[in-house]
Amino acid sequence: MARAKAINVKIPTSKVIAGLEQALATLELDWANQADNEAKYEKAREVWHEALKKFAIANIKSAENFRTSYRSYNNRLNIDYDIIVTAERDMPVEPEREYEQMHISNYREAKKEITNAIRILKMTDEEVVSTSTYNAIAEYL
Repeated sequence: MARAKAINVKIPTSKVIAGLEQALATLELDWANQADNEAKYEKAREVWHEALKKFAIANIKSAENFRTSYRSYNNRLNIDYDIIVTAERDMPVEPEREYEQMHISNYREAKKEITNAIRILKMTDEEVVSTSTYNAIAEYL
């Protein structure tokens, strides 16, 4: 079994700073657009739900395995059933998120780490960044 050797790379500090500044700008843009992206996704899900309802009603004749549950406290009858689908392509396609959801704590942590790294790299007199330093910030580049 071959052992992996450590890679020793020297990267210009200016390029790393530029990459981190770009990553910070992207992070802030993604955060700013998150509400709009979520609204678009929710709208797409509403459209999909309506299409799914129409599909279920149109194919009710193929339903089987009925399960019912009556709730007397709110006078609701819940009916679950399975529809036999001949081809998956006939069903409405569920929308997928085209963006990565970000919790505020993750945003704040990433922003703090990137800005700290930029600040430290701007204070250094070194012309190149060592591999260990690069490894610590590589996830943001």
